[in-house]
Amino acid sequence: MLSLDGGNVHVRQDGPRDAPALVLIHGFGGSTRWWDPLVPLLARSHRVIRIDLLGHGRSAKPVGGGYGIPEQGRRVGAALDRLGVENAVVVGHSTGGSVATALAEQRRDLVTGLALVNTGPRLDAFISQGIGGRLMSAPVVGQLLWRLRTDGLIRQVMSTGFSRPGYEIPQQLVDDARGTTYHAYTATSQAADDYLRQRALPDRLAAVGRPLLVIFGMDDRRWRSSSADDYRAVPGARVELLPGVGHSPMLEDPPLTAAPLLAFTTAHFTQAGDD
Repeated sequence: MLSLDGGNVHVRQDGPRDAPALVLIHGFGGSTRWWDPLVPLLARSHRVIRIDLLGHGRSAKPVGGGYGIPEQGRRVGAALDRLGVENAVVVGHSTGGSVATALAEQRRDLVTGLALVNTGPRLDAFISQGIGGRLMSAPVVGQLLWRLRTDGLIRQVMSTGFSRPGYEIPQQLVDDARGTTYHAYTATSQAADDYLRQRALPDRLAAVGRPLLVIFGMDDRRWRSSSADDYRAVPGARVELLPGVGHSPMLEDPPLTAAPLLAFTTAHFTQAGDD
């Protein structure tokens, strides 16, 4: 646990401490555990750092503010400073990709490369969270459902995050979602929308000028997978569409997701070393 502005933030580390740093940022309603299947594949060659964003997982869930995407980005940067990380490739899933982008906007000295996993480039690329997600976000009905939520309801809300046939949502992900407060849930959702409404991610990333990898499950039911092409407007961006998986490829097919990510980090760190 790190004591940062807004409250304590939970951090996990795997792999050699002297290896290149790879930072993993989960999405809306997620936690560090969304990366569990992917970490063994990455930690062989990287110092893998996972962070629970404020309001999620084991991090603090304050009733006030602190949930804005730029604030979350600054907090991730502060955590990395505490850990002595001077530069890192930062990976963000879904809304975590917006947090990674905000961090890169603020700390170009720290972020040497970015990888976004199923992160919608702009609001008009959004499809749906399903009926459960829509009801949970409704002002009065949502609060009532939140108080009465069962594992079954949570799984229904989460179901659009997965598309691989036969995939079963692990209980620990349900438990983490249950531990999130309604205020943290709604504040994070609003903050994510506000960030995209202010400026589309490809425009932000073009200005940042860092190497970019975009990974997108082709069967995503939350964001149009065709919207991944929007990132090609970023100079030098590499876009990888993964067949047979949806919004959460690192859970649905970890090896398929790890392959382009490791190729990107290897090429990037080799190039950085040559420079």
